[in-house]
Amino acid sequence: MKSIISVLVVLAFAIPTFSQETNYTGKFDDTSKNIKLPAVVIKKVGEDFSVYLPEIENQDSKINYIQNTFIAYDLGKDLEGYDNFLVYMDIKDASLVATYNEKGKLIKVVEKYDNVRLPNIVLNKILKEYPNWRIIKDRYSYSQEEGDVTKKHYDVLLEKNNQVQKIVIASNGEFIKRKTN
Repeated sequence: MKSIISVLVVLAFAIPTFSQETNYTGKFDDTSKNIKLPAVVIKKVGEDFSVYLPEIENQDSKINYIQNTFIAYDLGKDLEGYDNFLVYMDIKDASLVATYNEKGKLIKVVEKYDNVRLPNIVLNKILKEYPNWRIIKDRYSYSQEEGDVTKKHYDVLLEKNNQVQKIVIASNGEFIKRKTN
């Protein structure tokens, strides 16, 4: 009887352990589906919501760090007594500036990041359109107002044989502007 109970106890612990194993050995490629996550509601202010739409396509560590720090930031009592409140976050090659109204509702966010890891869709589009060109410099610009994204693109400087080309490309891979210097 003790041996039957012992076996049942061992099985009770072993079965959930096996169900948590993952055998995924595939690798990421540009055919993988992009999963869109919902906007982050930072906090409810009375009847209003502060909505922030973080960048989810780009997995650059600078972008993730600033955005996660911003989402975790608590205005607390800092807001009291001001019509508008400005939050400024800055690290090397990255900055985020956010404006809140007197009630603590997020009004505007402007982000700039220099020399980031370009998303696969953007990189593939550039390499396809500009073969043998070298990326010298890039900047990611993002802004939103009242929960609507107003800017979300990359300014990229390319070089080939002492020729310099500046392009502006949207985060979905569409070219916005091209300029040869």
